[in-house]
Amino acid sequence: MLSASTVYELSARGALHRFLRRATKTLVSSQYVAGASPGSYVDGVRVEDVERLTFASDSFDICTSTEVFEHVTDDRRAFREVLRVLKPGGTLVFSVPIDLDADTVERARVVDGRVVHLAAPEYHRDPASRDAPILAFRNYGRDIVDRLVDAGFSSGDIVHPSEGPWFGFRRPVIVAVK
Repeated sequence: MLSASTVYELSARGALHRFLRRATKTLVSSQYVAGASPGSYVDGVRVEDVERLTFASDSFDICTSTEVFEHVTDDRRAFREVLRVLKPGGTLVFSVPIDLDADTVERARVVDGRVVHLAAPEYHRDPASRDAPILAFRNYGRDIVDRLVDAGFSSGDIVHPSEGPWFGFRRPVIVAVK
């Protein structure tokens, strides 16, 4: 099934990217680069802003990401954009840091072009930017499926790992269907 799929990965590096490059019919990957135009290329890597994707509607069977959406200014807009570029019946599969004992906490937002912190700033290292710190706009919680359905997905699920750590993680994976 995966080998016949057209996949969009919101990263151009890492273990998942390497796996998808071998396992899929067509893989399109990108990185967000501040100040670069979406759809352009920087150092041979396609640039995209998940809030304003340049792909045509109904382009991909699957969209994947690891540890991206918590860093997106407006994740609901990003979810709607991913929904738009997925083919009917397409699937979004992703991971984010998540606390299943709480609801999502908005940590920051952008107002009039400026970041307004609603909680103490939290930063994660970003391997795509030479491990520079990147702001987390939210900490996801058990309501993440509701957020996806509110964005237009027909269904969603939180899938828990059934065995030991995979690539060193035991983080749940979120799956949403168009």
